[in-house]
Amino acid sequence: MSAEHLDVIVIGAGLSGIGMACHMSQMCPGHSVAILERRQAIGGTWDLFRYPGVRSDSDMFSFGYQFRPWNDLQVLADGESIRRYISDTAAEYKINDKIRFGLDITQANWSSTEKLWTLTATELSSGETLQFTCRFLISCTGYYNYHQGYLPEFPGAERFQGQCIHPQAWPEDLDYRGKKVVIIGSGATAITLVPAMAALAAHVIMVQRSPSYIFSVPSRDAIAGFLKKILPESWVYHFTRQRNIRIQRWMYRAAKRWPNGTRNFLLKQVRKQLNNPDDMRHFTPEYMPWDQRLCAVPDADLFQAINSGKASVETDTIETFTEKGLLLRSGKEIEADIIVTATGLQVQVLGGMQLTLDGRPFAIHEQMTYKAVMMQNLPNMGWIMGYTNASWTLKADIAAQYLCRVLKHMDQHHYQVVVPLGGEESVLPSSIMGSLEAGYVQRANAVLPRQGKGLPWRVLNDYLQDSEMLMKESLDDGLLAFDPPESSAKPVLARKDTSEAA
Repeated sequence: MSAEHLDVIVIGAGLSGIGMACHMSQMCPGHSVAILERRQAIGGTWDLFRYPGVRSDSDMFSFGYQFRPWNDLQVLADGESIRRYISDTAAEYKINDKIRFGLDITQANWSSTEKLWTLTATELSSGETLQFTCRFLISCTGYYNYHQGYLPEFPGAERFQGQCIHPQAWPEDLDYRGKKVVIIGSGATAITLVPAMAALAAHVIMVQRSPSYIFSVPSRDAIAGFLKKILPESWVYHFTRQRNIRIQRWMYRAAKRWPNGTRNFLLKQVRKQLNNPDDMRHFTPEYMPWDQRLCAVPDADLFQAINSGKASVETDTIETFTEKGLLLRSGKEIEADIIVTATGLQVQVLGGMQLTLDGRPFAIHEQMTYKAVMMQNLPNMGWIMGYTNASWTLKADIAAQYLCRVLKHMDQHHYQVVVPLGGEESVLPSSIMGSLEAGYVQRANAVLPRQGKGLPWRVLNDYLQDSEMLMKESLDDGLLAFDPPESSAKPVLARKDTSEAA
């Protein structure tokens, strides 16, 4: 089988993959690049999720690309607007002709002798097996399984006579007008669905096992809108973006330094939004802020839906599904025509492909990330992961620029291989997402890379520090090895008891 060769292959045509290719076009224009995408459209997450009300949970001035300003005043943009923004960016930077759609990457193997990656892909339309080779591989697949979301085993689920839907597989023709809807969950997806569906449904009930921290933000940026009247748009964009980045970081640091004060502040804001004080029990978590992600709602739309009587919340454990709905542990029965299981994501690394070095499995979950952009002991591979405590794209942008720096450095010095080495004494048992207590993070601890005790193996999740580390620090730090001696370049293989990990 003949293989098509490229200098760089990017896996995934979502927000990160398109951003990576755009940075390549500006910083490394001489490299041949292809984006391999399983789906038939640009957008990744924003093309996959089509449930009512789908939107960002970060402000768009910091969620948009650094190199292509988001100048609309909408703070939390809807999914269609974000999808269009990504697609327009690809068109503006002439990325479209670099994308190969409908390819499911099943395996990527690094050859130490050839100093190349070989990717095996299935063309979904024909079932044909294709191969690609590249000098450098960059994963922009995110961290969850696009095939299916997380769905717990609910007792009696097969008994329910109505429709049961997971938001990751939303039917295009779903008619919920005048229907009784139950949404199981309390995260960002659930709190988005409740007000969006309440507008047409007979009633929407959010059933949660435990509450989340929810805060309201304005739907439009009034300050930016005023400044646009008196200042150049580029100035307003820069000011608003920097302001929002600092606010995000301040909120996170405040929550970690003064957890009780932050908790009281957040709960006070919720109390102001609710007409019925008894509803506070549904919005008072047992954990501290930023032990899990905070959830933002525009213009208090969730609280407005509850106050209007169109929606309500039940905090309880589901005993069983019934023919007509749910039976809660308290004994309360809830009737439903439609049940939406907004129960979260199924974490997956590298889009599920098998990763091997010289034909033998490479155990990602035993390695640390280097500056959260490359992988310990893994040659010629980049890893784009956005922030979990701020806008995803902030990290994706600077990670892409760092990888371009590495590629340019390799070209200038005629290096063929780069690999982060050492750091074995720094590894911790927790994963790179270990500080979050969200269910999907805890379930994924066994498959994600390890966290390190110190830099560059420790994941900072801090835009200002990461910017300094990735954009200004020297590439020659004694850990990033270029064309290492043969003895050091040998791949680190999975131990026998973990040989199935990839």
